[in-house]
Amino acid sequence: MADACFSTQLIDGDGVFNVTGLENFMKEVRLGECGLSYAVVSIMGPQSSGKSTLLNHLFRTNFREMDAFKGRSQTTKGIWLAKAQNIEPCTLVMDLEGTDGRERGEDDTAFEKQSALFALAVSDIVLINMWCHDIGREQAANKPLLKTVFQVMMRLFSPRKTTLLFVIRDKSRTPLENLEPILREDIQKIWDAVPKPHAHKETLLSEFFNVQVVGLSSYEEKEELFKEQVSDLRDRFQHSIAPGGLAGDRRGVVPASGFSFSSQQFWKVIKENKDLDLPAHKVMVATVRCEEIGNEKVASFTADEEWQQLEEAVQHDYCPGFGKKISSLLDRCLSEYDMEAIYFDEGVRSSKRQQFESKLLQLVNPAYQSLMGHLRTRTLEAFKESFDKALEKDGFAAAARDCTQTFLEKFDKGSEDAAIQQVNWDTSKVKDKLKRDIEAHVASVRATKLSEVCAKYEAQLNKALAEPVEALLDSASEDTWPAIRKLLQRETKAAVLGLESAVSSFELDEATEKELLAKLEKHGKSVVESKAKEEAGRVLIRMKDTFSTLFSRDADSMPRVWTGKEDIKAITKTARSASMKLLSTMAAIRLEEDGDNIENTLSLALVDASRPGTTDRSIQSSDPLASSSWETVPEEKTLITPVQCKNLWRQFKAETEYTVTQAIAAQEANKRNNNWLPPPWALAAMAILGFNEFMTLLRNPLYLLVIFVVYLVGKAIWVQSEIGREFQHGFLPAILSLSTKFVPTIMNILKRLADEGQRPAGPERQREMELQPKSTRNGSYSNTTSAGSSSVTTSEIGPEYSSPVAQ
Repeated sequence: MADACFSTQLIDGDGVFNVTGLENFMKEVRLGECGLSYAVVSIMGPQSSGKSTLLNHLFRTNFREMDAFKGRSQTTKGIWLAKAQNIEPCTLVMDLEGTDGRERGEDDTAFEKQSALFALAVSDIVLINMWCHDIGREQAANKPLLKTVFQVMMRLFSPRKTTLLFVIRDKSRTPLENLEPILREDIQKIWDAVPKPHAHKETLLSEFFNVQVVGLSSYEEKEELFKEQVSDLRDRFQHSIAPGGLAGDRRGVVPASGFSFSSQQFWKVIKENKDLDLPAHKVMVATVRCEEIGNEKVASFTADEEWQQLEEAVQHDYCPGFGKKISSLLDRCLSEYDMEAIYFDEGVRSSKRQQFESKLLQLVNPAYQSLMGHLRTRTLEAFKESFDKALEKDGFAAAARDCTQTFLEKFDKGSEDAAIQQVNWDTSKVKDKLKRDIEAHVASVRATKLSEVCAKYEAQLNKALAEPVEALLDSASEDTWPAIRKLLQRETKAAVLGLESAVSSFELDEATEKELLAKLEKHGKSVVESKAKEEAGRVLIRMKDTFSTLFSRDADSMPRVWTGKEDIKAITKTARSASMKLLSTMAAIRLEEDGDNIENTLSLALVDASRPGTTDRSIQSSDPLASSSWETVPEEKTLITPVQCKNLWRQFKAETEYTVTQAIAAQEANKRNNNWLPPPWALAAMAILGFNEFMTLLRNPLYLLVIFVVYLVGKAIWVQSEIGREFQHGFLPAILSLSTKFVPTIMNILKRLADEGQRPAGPERQREMELQPKSTRNGSYSNTTSAGSSSVTTSEIGPEYSSPVAQ
């Protein structure tokens, strides 16, 4: 069958509500999709009055009918529900258990009242099935039924207007126009006699019921006419809920999706014997159903594959188009809610929609916050990369300003892309966090760049000051510190100008810029002070170098030869004065032009005090160097304290004393070496007294030859024995040494002469001897004579003679 009626027992004879059966029935007939476009029709009447038969013919249902051949008995137990076939809109038909049945007895009318109240609460149209011959009778079977209907209606505090369709069965020949006034009069009497609440004492029947009457012929005697009349009646149920239709007032109608819950709640309240408040019931049903619909949609949204993919994607990275996608999902979900909840109470629907929307947004919010976090991180990383590139082309402040503005605008665009239409979440906190991160990065880069620039000019200042200051301190003089101050001022000014130009692109505030420039100036001073302290630590070495230079070299920087004419005392005083001046120069840092008396103090205490006659007790008792500080010199500017100067001078004198002693000894030795000639008077006496011997030698040349030979032999012995060098060690040691060398020297000379005499002189040897040039080595020269072959060597010390050596 294309359109089955799905007959289901809604409430059994014991009053148990069939929840599962009703839910299955609603799924089968797809009632939830109907919204408000559905109608509920129920039928009441005495037992075995043909109610089920009427419904089956009228709505083409398949309710169980009484078998007349088995006798008259109860057929329908409880309340049954079915769907009318081929009637629009969807029409639900309820077949109620008959009243006045012998099975329940005369006193058991509780279920009759409960079922009647249930039918009035849920039905739009109630069919009252009654026999035609009961009209006008005082004790007719319809009287208890009508009383029951009217009594239970009073329990509906705010009832909706229900259509009561009286179906007169087995209509006689009496026209319906004559029967209807009698029926309406009976109904009005029953209504007037029914006890009413005080609020409804004067309420008319027409305000509660829309009463209509229809008559049907006997089904058993006039079946064809019965079916024809039923067919006409069926047409009246088409579009029954339309304006002017049979259903009438539908103010309290429950949306189709809430029919199951509403019916259960109605029956529960009826079973508890409570009065029904239809508006409150309507609100309750709307509340429960809207919550159910909202929960279903939340579950549907959570299980949505697209949402799950978006939720997973934003956990790892920024997802473009997030806002549009989520807005579309939320809009679809909310639209589905609106479609299903549209027929429920507007106030409840709106309230639950807000709660539902809030739940959806709570689900979305973590993903949104994660997305904004990724957007902030991505924007910050892009800013860092772009900022680094911009620094290569633009100034720091301009690059920072432009990049910051650009990427904050990009963040705003990203926020707009992530924005959800259904909510206006504030992104100012995330943007403020991004601003703080950008500012922190800019500050970090600024600090690094400024540190690099400052380090560059500090290094430049180091290079420009360190070695020149060292050189100036090395050659200490009165102009040393003025020259250092001038150098410091010039180089610091150049570095400050360079730094000022370099940091101009940073657009620093005036205070910060002044601080950097002052720091650079302070660094220049610290370089000079550091170098001065370093040189002060080597002052003793410098003093000794200065003394050695001035003492050992003359004005032309040539090494001194102590010939005996030099004034060693004056030279020593000059050299020590220069060393003292170096010490006074290194004693304190003088970067300011304030004068001090360090040099005078040292001169009086060290140089002048060394003069004979100045070391009395009165001076020693007031020693100016017996102090740990200099007058007018701050402690932080002091490099060498007076006490340290005194100790250094004592050590200096001790270490340079040997040099002076050596110079004096060399001078005395030189004097002795240069005094080998006799005095002039002795030479004159010798010339006068030896004139005769001299004339004798001139007259006899043989004496000259003998003297010459004796001279050569003596000279050979002098050279071979190194007599001059031996006498430098003293007279007695020289005599002892020469006594041991004399005989071996004579034997060596004789042996060489013998060897030379025995060697033949060939032509080649003679030619070689003739062609051999004179050679000069280390300022010495040799003369070879044909007679004795002797050689004479001249050195710095004086002429030295050596015997000929066989070649």
